[in-house]
Amino acid sequence: QVQLVESGGELVQAGGSLRLSCVASGRTDSSSLMGWFRQAPGKEREFVAAVNWNDGSPYYADIAKGRFTVAADNAKNTVYLQMNSLKPEDKTDYYCATHYDGDLRRERSYLYWGQGTQVTVSS
Repeated sequence: QVQLVESGGELVQAGGSLRLSCVASGRTDSSSLMGWFRQAPGKEREFVAAVNWNDGSPYYADIAKGRFTVAADNAKNTVYLQMNSLKPEDKTDYYCATHYDGDLRRERSYLYWGQGTQVTVSS
């Protein structure tokens, strides 16, 4: 089993930046990919980005390209999501998850999830 704990969400002004962190513990070697999703109230979880633990290869949804950067630090068992040029529509809860199988953009491809961290962007 894997435990994931996100942090870094807070209130920021539009145009500002935040760095989210996700610390993994337990059987972290069970998955080579970690993903970031976000979910607004009443909506499905939306893929944001993913990163390969082994070689650091990043994958981005269109909403993240050019503004967000995903990275992994194996020594710290931590993945990061650097978010720049934040917009009011980025305001929501962000989750990290361990990839299990299948399309990395799909929520059902992930097995373990963190509790989420809330990002608020004021206009």
